[in-house]
Amino acid sequence: MLRSQFLRHIAQTSEAPLALEVERAEGLYLCDPQGKAYMDLIAGIGVSSLGHRHPRVLEAVKEQIDRYWHTMVYGEYLLAPQIRLAELLAKQLPPGLSCAYFVNSGTEATEGAMKLAKRFTGRREIVACKNAYHGSTQGAASLMAPTTFTQAYFPLLPGIRHIEFNSVEDLDLITAQTACVIVETVQAECGIRKPEGDYLRHLRARCDQTGALLVFDEIQAAFGRTGTLFAFEQYGIAPDILLLAKGMGGGMPIGAFIASQEIMQTLSHNPPLGHLSTFGGHPVSCAAALATLQVLLDEPWIGQVRQKESLFRSLLQHRSIIELRSAGLWLAVELPDFAFVDAVVRSCLKKGLILDWFLFNERSIRIAPPLIISEDQIRWACATLVETMEEVSAGRGDF
Repeated sequence: MLRSQFLRHIAQTSEAPLALEVERAEGLYLCDPQGKAYMDLIAGIGVSSLGHRHPRVLEAVKEQIDRYWHTMVYGEYLLAPQIRLAELLAKQLPPGLSCAYFVNSGTEATEGAMKLAKRFTGRREIVACKNAYHGSTQGAASLMAPTTFTQAYFPLLPGIRHIEFNSVEDLDLITAQTACVIVETVQAECGIRKPEGDYLRHLRARCDQTGALLVFDEIQAAFGRTGTLFAFEQYGIAPDILLLAKGMGGGMPIGAFIASQEIMQTLSHNPPLGHLSTFGGHPVSCAAALATLQVLLDEPWIGQVRQKESLFRSLLQHRSIIELRSAGLWLAVELPDFAFVDAVVRSCLKKGLILDWFLFNERSIRIAPPLIISEDQIRWACATLVETMEEVSAGRGDF
């Protein structure tokens, strides 16, 4: 009954949804109405970094609900959850990233950053990387190349130029007409691609030379996913604008674009109300995000990421794996083709293991578990995945 209603009344984003009915969730697991548990090895696409219903996040949400929910459009009232979250974030970031604008999602963070860069620089051109994903609203989608997922919605924004990630030569395409360069610190949807060598340093230098703002999209990479609170910490440089979302709220919807006060102030005048959000910085979501950040700072999860990454890499051994790429607890397992990936994902789901693939790399399986995953849980997940790859290989007669 519920499945038929789902197909009839909920807008579909694909022709073959997994259609897993979720009755409840706790820690690493989702449970269906029959009580079967499914290990969530993708954390709701990097969102539930502390697992589902983390006790401290849950308590923060309940406490805030008992005080107040929505009160006024963003930026008008003094709301303690917003202010405390912004202050704690600023303490973890370089001095040039001290002023936060809270929104509802990563896409909205991208949209806000695009407007902010244009307003601050007075320029209209934006540079983005090929095979990057920054959101699906029309502005954010304009940054996407290839156009597989966007060409049906043309025309999108003009003035977008694309460069190859990790290509120092392409940085010459950043010019005095460029308002900003938006780049993922680790490319996500092409299947986990990290910066090579001094690429990010060269990018920072080119932006400084041309006066373009550097925007790091850490919507998926931040909050410990790669082994540090923010991925850019590992590369010795800082952006002018930082984009956050996904793991930020411990499962509650929230995002942010963060810059200096000097840059951010340009949204407040000529004209005023340069960027508006009714629900941005919702007090309950901010309370959840504050608790999530406090847990990550107080508890050992981020410090364990590299060790757990190594365990995944040591256990994921199978002849069908073409390449295994990782950036902390964020892995791409490349297989021969999408049919193989799809068969593995759907077979693992039947065994109680939730996996996924990538938007621009359907040959790779996505692994991005909650950071709280234990070594025993990693061993079970890897054994299940390897066993399934063997079954699919045998069924295809590949080897």
